[in-house]
Amino acid sequence: MKNFKNKLIAVTRPLERSAEAVQIIEDYDGEALVVPTLELQISSSQSLIKLCERINELDWLVFTSPTSILSLFKHCTPLKDKLNPNCRIAVIGPRTGNYLQEYGLEADIIPDNYTAEGLLEVFQNIDLKYKLIGIPRTFAARDTLPKGLEDMGAEVLLAEAYKSGLPKDKKRIYKLIKSVINREVDAVTFTSTLTAQNLFEMVKKEELNDFLEPLKDGEILVAAIGPVTAKPLKEKGIPTIIPDEYTVKAMLNKLRDEF
Repeated sequence: MKNFKNKLIAVTRPLERSAEAVQIIEDYDGEALVVPTLELQISSSQSLIKLCERINELDWLVFTSPTSILSLFKHCTPLKDKLNPNCRIAVIGPRTGNYLQEYGLEADIIPDNYTAEGLLEVFQNIDLKYKLIGIPRTFAARDTLPKGLEDMGAEVLLAEAYKSGLPKDKKRIYKLIKSVINREVDAVTFTSTLTAQNLFEMVKKEELNDFLEPLKDGEILVAAIGPVTAKPLKEKGIPTIIPDEYTVKAMLNKLRDEF
């Protein structure tokens, strides 16, 4: 069943993470419009250097994205040799777990629910009192995970592994905004709260109602990878398609079913 035929689907993921979505859309006979509303830049921050200095003390290392793995391995070399052999590793989902395998490490924990809440649910069955947990990530992420781990008695070493913000070149975003206003796209997809929030931030105040109208009335379908991502969309009254499994493929399959 390939019902993306003649459909133009906007992908707002960072450019380096958009390939999977583009491939699926094209496999379903659709056309992908790649418009990154989020740009990722790995950084050698002071907090990341501190994490590297204490890497052999860690009881747990938690990765919430492939970018955090890339950054830590780049700036903490050789990571495998420095890592405490008794340190266990948790990842937020199978895609991040597969990326970790490429660096020769295996995840001890992958939650069924690919969210911070899903990770915390698994950790509830583990004694974390006085355990040192390292989390390399973007500081733009929610505080749900580190706060939840601290509430369980852990010491959390949070490190800025990369920055996430608006792309320097915003031309594509402005074109997408016009395409939504003119009903030239059939759907817009979001894979993080920032991809949605950044897009809304770029809409001019005088264009906001015209921009929201086709999204609210369903002329243009909107899909989010999960309920956390959907929150800023629903706050604006936009009906949002959410898959049962929080993956890009599941999101696009759900969108295809809607078409």
